[in-house]
Amino acid sequence: MPVDKYLSEDLENIAESSLPFEELYGSAVLVTGATGLVGSQAVKALLTMNRLKNAGIKVLAMVRSEEKARRTYEGFESEDLSFLVQDVTEPIDASVSADYIIHTASPTSSKFFVEKPVETIKMAVDGTDNILSFAARTKAKGVVYLSSMEVYGVTDPGLSCVRESDLGYIDILNVRSSYSEGKRICECLCASYAKEYGVPVRIARLAQTFGAGIPYEENRVFAQFAKSAINKTDIVLHTEGNSVGNYCYTRDVIKAVLLLLIRGEAGEAYTVTNEESNTTIKGMAQMVADRIAGGGIKVVFDIPKDALTYGYAPDVKMQLNADKLRSLGWEPEIGLCETYERMIGSMLATKEERNA
Repeated sequence: MPVDKYLSEDLENIAESSLPFEELYGSAVLVTGATGLVGSQAVKALLTMNRLKNAGIKVLAMVRSEEKARRTYEGFESEDLSFLVQDVTEPIDASVSADYIIHTASPTSSKFFVEKPVETIKMAVDGTDNILSFAARTKAKGVVYLSSMEVYGVTDPGLSCVRESDLGYIDILNVRSSYSEGKRICECLCASYAKEYGVPVRIARLAQTFGAGIPYEENRVFAQFAKSAINKTDIVLHTEGNSVGNYCYTRDVIKAVLLLLIRGEAGEAYTVTNEESNTTIKGMAQMVADRIAGGGIKVVFDIPKDALTYGYAPDVKMQLNADKLRSLGWEPEIGLCETYERMIGSMLATKEERNA
């Protein structure tokens, strides 16, 4: 088993959850993007159910690199886990079948969105069409498509909270929009497959997700903040930090995704966020400096003239609302401060393991 006690605790918490995950027992689950954060933790959670609950779930992890997959699942080797090594845009062999599908495969780097906008769109649309076509052909019992809060765009600032129908403006001529517009058309594709072919696909619109399981090498903003706290270096912001961030802890997100596999309406979207974690980027940075680093570091600003070069999204001020998902029985449990504490503990554990 992994040396990361924080991730181990989370996986066991999911397996022991009071949510009706026993409906997944004895089934076959395909997970795309299975070396990514959400994909890998979904796979590990299912394998932990097998270990603790004798759940008998067969997990097929779609990956592009078997070598990376074997590193990712070191300590989780099992006859219930197998790898499907291929790109998500490639047709799936006719011999493959699955009762449930979690489609997480997607580029996640803002720099990639800006430098490779065509590839960003094609990977989203072609990959999702391939997975939904497979789901229709095999008559899957449940499918979850991982979307993003970026589909909301710039919403009405007068709204006290933003619900699933409150879509805002996205500048379609900004190449950074290749990601958010790609997610939008994929959501439409999901709704279309649900209507035309009866595919029971639900859409999970994730707030920014992090926590235990984030590797020390991660370089997204939240991880940079964490490493500043670890290394006692000042947090440097390259924007004014006025965007309101919506966040959710990894464990809470995995529970939401697994619940949506077996609950919810086909063709519908569900926001996955912890409203109590909503804060500005600047506010989060200050929280890390004050509470996580104990006031030992500062927040400083170094704003480039051309923010687009760095792939930064425009400032967004919205408070996402997860009531629709809560109506299915889900409830987030981990707040932002504890998210950072557990993530930092996890990052240090994995760093020490690699250096051992």
